Amino acid sequence: MNKLDALRRIIDESSNIVFFGGAGVSTESGVPDFRSENGLYNAVRQYGCGPEELLSLTFFMANQETFFDYYKNNLIYQDAQPNDAHIALARLEAAGKVKAVITQNVDGLHQKAGSQNVLELHGTVLENYCMDCGKAYDLKYIMDPRHCTGYTPKCGDCGGVVRPAVVLYEEGLPESVINSAISAIEEADTLIVGGTSLVVYPAAGLVNYFRGKNLILINKSSTQYDQRANLVINEAIGQVLGQAVTPQPY
Repeated sequence: MNKLDALRRIIDESSNIVFFGGAGVSTESGVPDFRSENGLYNAVRQYGCGPEELLSLTFFMANQETFFDYYKNNLIYQDAQPNDAHIALARLEAAGKVKAVITQNVDGLHQKAGSQNVLELHGTVLENYCMDCGKAYDLKYIMDPRHCTGYTPKCGDCGGVVRPAVVLYEEGLPESVINSAISAIEEADTLIVGGTSLVVYPAAGLVNYFRGKNLILINKSSTQYDQRANLVINEAIGQVLGQAVTPQPY
């Protein structure tokens, strides 16, 4: 049995699948990984420091104009569309197979594909709020130059800075989301991990909560968890799930 057939068999026999995905899930939709070597090089060349500094709470509070310049030009891809991985997972959820999608991405593509139970560990670029009065704003608002001073979006009510509802470096992951992710993984009979090298903590440590039958790793490169997995597929996640899940899977 080849690996794709093995994946199909596991999906067919599973009743509680949880998917945990990283940046590789979205790169196939044209959303670059800002943590990649190329992303690091471009950030240092243009801004004089790396993505982790540019996207830190300290940098945001001290250099909001530069932060939003980088943020809008490197994390926002309004025209990106769900790829075969997003679509396959939404189909599996609709079929009652996938119970939760846990993502490190902030682009909202899982929801755009139709997934309902999405746990966003690092927040979302689609939601924003005024730091002074708390008023909520959508992505379209903060990207409209008419609502900004330079690159920095301002609240239409009080004039305060509108920040994205993403988790910056130095900020803790939302406790409620982490707890929901842990519960989902603990209850799963199959955990599919895709598009992540599992090196970013604390998110990567979530795999340790899995006690189910099948651990599946789908990633272009190897990970530290490969030896623990029942099935390892070193290919693009969209390509794999797109072939494994037919339009009407069950």
